[in-house]
Amino acid sequence: MADVRGRDTWTEELPSLIEDSGVLYGGDPTTTTTTTTTTSFEVYAPHSESGESFKEQALGFVMAWCEILMELGRGFRDILRQNLMNEDSYVVRKFGGPCSKVSKRLRFLNDFLPEDRDPVHAWSVVFFVFILALAAISVDPSREAVAPAVKVRQHPPCASRVLLPDGRYMAYHEQGVPADTARFSLVAPHSFLSSRLAGLPGVKASLLEEYGIRLVTYDLPGFGESDPHPNRNLNSSAMDVLHLVNAVNVTDKFWLLCHSSGCIHAWASLRYIPEKIAGAAMLAPMINPYDTDMTKEETKRTWEKWLQRRKMMYSLARRFPKLLTFFYRKSFLPEKHDEIDKLLSFSLGKKDKLMIEEPEFEEFWQRDVEESVRQGNIRPFIEEAVLQVSNWGFDLKELHVQKKCQTRGILLWLKSMYSQADCELAGFLGLTHIWQGLDDRVVPPSVMEYIERVLPEAVIHKLPNEGHFSYFYFCDQCHRQIFATLFGTPQGPVERQEETATVLEEEVSQVPV
Repeated sequence: MADVRGRDTWTEELPSLIEDSGVLYGGDPTTTTTTTTTTSFEVYAPHSESGESFKEQALGFVMAWCEILMELGRGFRDILRQNLMNEDSYVVRKFGGPCSKVSKRLRFLNDFLPEDRDPVHAWSVVFFVFILALAAISVDPSREAVAPAVKVRQHPPCASRVLLPDGRYMAYHEQGVPADTARFSLVAPHSFLSSRLAGLPGVKASLLEEYGIRLVTYDLPGFGESDPHPNRNLNSSAMDVLHLVNAVNVTDKFWLLCHSSGCIHAWASLRYIPEKIAGAAMLAPMINPYDTDMTKEETKRTWEKWLQRRKMMYSLARRFPKLLTFFYRKSFLPEKHDEIDKLLSFSLGKKDKLMIEEPEFEEFWQRDVEESVRQGNIRPFIEEAVLQVSNWGFDLKELHVQKKCQTRGILLWLKSMYSQADCELAGFLGLTHIWQGLDDRVVPPSVMEYIERVLPEAVIHKLPNEGHFSYFYFCDQCHRQIFATLFGTPQGPVERQEETATVLEEEVSQVPV
């Protein structure tokens, strides 16, 4: 009977059907009787080393759900591909062409991905993380407490304006001595997110009078109270400067004074109207960060000093300027403004950080920004950013003083064989002084080194421990050093011609006949 059953009792059959049920069955497996047999059993807890904790069970549950969701997503993807992504679908016919063009323009971004990554999957993850980051920034409650924003105020118009030949009005501001007694005339284009009110921040009227300086600042097109220009470029910027100095009676050659990105307009003036300019004073001058004449080492040391957000803004301005509308409108045109380093994505050195915390600087900066965004139009800011990173129409090395001889043409070539060719000096023949802080992280010293290489005649003043703002803003000693370098010993204003004529008449009348 035992041979027929194959096993002695049901207690041996049960473990073959289940594994370690946790139940121990008692009794003698070999005892079989015809009477009622009582079988005892006991329950025991599984050993801790073989069992799972609640945490492990929860983790397994979550992982299982993730797998289910992934499979569900793959199913939806397959359905979309079969129904919407085929050549006959409405979606492909409507958006296939534009999406293909955008994909070709964005294909260069795949160079930043590892070779073993699928671009579609990788950029989907990047986009999702980017959206999450924007959401986190927008709801971060600590930003208001750390850096309280300042409310933007509206001010009544107060600028003097001149009418340009094309019908636009340009706003300007004068400081220093009057035009008829000015020994030197300084014209200052302002930098990005600034206005005519900047000029030389904190310069004393007594210092301008001591040197006989007339300082003329103006609003770039679309900034402050100046009318926008429909087709801005650096050539038109230089022509605006020329029309301005003619309108405000600057008869002699004038000097240019610029700071940071405002220097791109000074570079343009040196290139297109050099005959009107006596010299240039540049503080931390900005160049085109995509200048092809920069070496790889110069480019690397320039870009590595900048924050990622600033790099992204430059990239957008060069490739997709329309996308700047969202960022600039959110940053520049709200009812409240952040501090300068956060507003412009600047990385600042020690002295610059101390400078921007000064109440005098904060008050000046806030008023300047309010004037800059007066018109509530974001387009001039986008144009300014695009001008900086696009092709300028000239290279800085064209300002280098060099001889150019006319040898083109057969007659000129034959003439040059028997006599000296007609040569003339080309480039900017005036003086160019550049002040560069060695702790400047907005315009790094590598930019100055590049300028020094392509313009060896420029005089470079290296400033140890100085940053981007510390030598330019509210520094009486710095302003005096700049004027002393440019103009030498102060001689005061020139005498008016009427006063000179009156003195001569008095002297003549006192001479005995």
